[in-house]
Amino acid sequence: MSESDETSTKVIAELVVAPFGVGTSLSKYVRESVRAIDSFPGIRVLHTPMSSIIEADTVEQVLEVTRAAHEAMFRAGAKRVSTLLRIDDRRDKPRKMEDKVEAVT
Repeated sequence: MSESDETSTKVIAELVVAPFGVGTSLSKYVRESVRAIDSFPGIRVLHTPMSSIIEADTVEQVLEVTRAAHEAMFRAGAKRVSTLLRIDDRRDKPRKMEDKVEAVT
């Protein structure tokens, strides 16, 4: 994402994608979802131990990357997948994920 795109970012989302019924080790499945997220154009991502934080210009971008991550887990062999998505869509000013952290520290 270019510098000008970063300053226009308005949507920040938290994404959790998890398979069911595949045992206790989930890394094989999560790895594929992370690869799908990382290959998605036009977004910034911060992977954490429990979720991925996505920064995008539109809700549509967030929904597209969410679908890609969800489907990647099925391609990895999962038969059942749970996806949780929390979207913070602020339209009154540009911002980045770091702004939210700085506001409380």
